Amino acid sequence: MMAFEQIPKKDWYSILGADPSANMSDLKQKYQKLILLYHPDKQSADVPAGTVEECIQKFIEIDQAWKILGNEETKKEYDLQRQEGDLRNTGPVDAQVYLEEMCWNEDDHTFSLSCRCGGKYSVSKDEAEEVTLISCDTCSLIIELLHYG
Repeated sequence: MMAFEQIPKKDWYSILGADPSANMSDLKQKYQKLILLYHPDKQSADVPAGTVEECIQKFIEIDQAWKILGNEETKKEYDLQRQEGDLRNTGPVDAQVYLEEMCWNEDDHTFSLSCRCGGKYSVSKDEAEEVTLISCDTCSLIIELLHYG
């Protein structure tokens, strides 16, 4: 790990108790259930103060999680970050490749590159804008995508 590594990001899915593959209505249901559970007004008067604090903390987290996951745009961005975080943890970057060095495939509109294991790295045109790490489809090697300029 590098020293200037960011503070681990919160896992918004686990805060909502949801699976990353969960659909919107599923996420919404979980959010609504939790937000009621932890709502400051819903806490009974005889709970110890520390517990109230905890509930409020949790309430804020749940609210934040929903702000991110309940919006298609921010959810997509967060999912990509998660994917990258996962990739960074899975293995070493084997090579740095410029997008321009990859082969463009007109049929399915993807850029691809052969891996030394015989598999291939591929990325769609849209993803190429956002993603910097691509994993091989058969082995665990990863390449880092660079852009000129």
